[in-house]
Amino acid sequence: MTMPADLDNDAAALRRSMVKDLAETGHPVAPAWRAVAEKVPRHAFVPGFYLPADEGDERGLTVWEPVTADTDYGRWLAAAYSDTTLVTQLDSEEADWENPAVRHGGAPTSSSTLPSLVLRMWSDADITEGHTVLEIGTGTGYSTALACERLGSSHVTSVEVDPDRLKPAADALYGCGYTPTLARADGRHGYWPEAWFDRIVAACSFRTVPPALLRQTRPGGKVLLPLSGWLYGSARVLLTVADDGTAEGPLLPGTISFMSARSHAAPAYGNPADWAAGLPEMPRSGRHAPERLTAATEEAFHLRFLAQSAVPNAQMVAIEGVLHLIDVVSGSAATLTPDGGTWSVREGGPLKLWARIEQVIDAFDAAGRPGPETYTLHVDGDGQRLLHSSMPQLPLLPPR
Repeated sequence: MTMPADLDNDAAALRRSMVKDLAETGHPVAPAWRAVAEKVPRHAFVPGFYLPADEGDERGLTVWEPVTADTDYGRWLAAAYSDTTLVTQLDSEEADWENPAVRHGGAPTSSSTLPSLVLRMWSDADITEGHTVLEIGTGTGYSTALACERLGSSHVTSVEVDPDRLKPAADALYGCGYTPTLARADGRHGYWPEAWFDRIVAACSFRTVPPALLRQTRPGGKVLLPLSGWLYGSARVLLTVADDGTAEGPLLPGTISFMSARSHAAPAYGNPADWAAGLPEMPRSGRHAPERLTAATEEAFHLRFLAQSAVPNAQMVAIEGVLHLIDVVSGSAATLTPDGGTWSVREGGPLKLWARIEQVIDAFDAAGRPGPETYTLHVDGDGQRLLHSSMPQLPLLPPR
């Protein structure tokens, strides 16, 4: 691929503009990390990516348009320095960016996260010069480069589970002069050869905090993790590791989601109609509407995260107005069907899924609907528990 002669100047101007916009729009990014972002060439880490077309195809599938410097130099460079997540892989299949093709449908499985979020994660991790850092999820390598620019390559270790993602990231990092420790590894287990770390920061979400990460963090060190679950409620937590190996810290404010660690992805559940067919015929009236979880609001997003503590293995799908809850681990299921302004609930299996969720919603309402930043996560040898002074009965999070 032949780049225009003025690429470096074009990129530098757009990079300065991007960082200025981040500062002016009030993104919570420390000045030291904004200064780093002015130096790291994001375009070097995204030689190609997919952008969704404005309209789907005739089957309703998303049309993913490949963008490279050869196909559209201006669009490619402008997107590289926009505050946008750039999809770099679909369905775990690597693209041939020398001969890219339009894709119809497909699920993003790797991306270059929007710069404001990357910088916010590094800022929230409370990192200072001299710290050693483990990053989980190298991805394109852009986030890794930011850490190297701030701390020096010798202080940065980054692991990536996908070898097809790690190679181009390594090439881009080395091409830009950054030489961190890179390894193909499952982030759940950290990276023992380089332990101990002052900070561990994950660029993918976990259902619960992996114990190995706490054991690889120095006492007094911190672990910043996105947490999510199979109901797709998410939160972020900043844990401080104690001398005895336990850890505790607050949930952080804001509605932010990351791709799940591949080993924590939700399992397939088959045909929802098959699950619904085995439910009791006699319904009950639901005390809460499913919109409490499904609405496009920060509160609903947060409430989904809390609900996962009660039904950690449940998944949710809406079909023709009916909400299905399916738990492939316990064999439980529930449906919520609209019924003249109320909702009819049918539940079967060893766990009454919607009843458990209703208990969480009741406690949430009784506590005054507290926001994420009012909760604390405690981790010890017995498990992981959300703590809130007004919600003492919150259950344990999913077992590790």
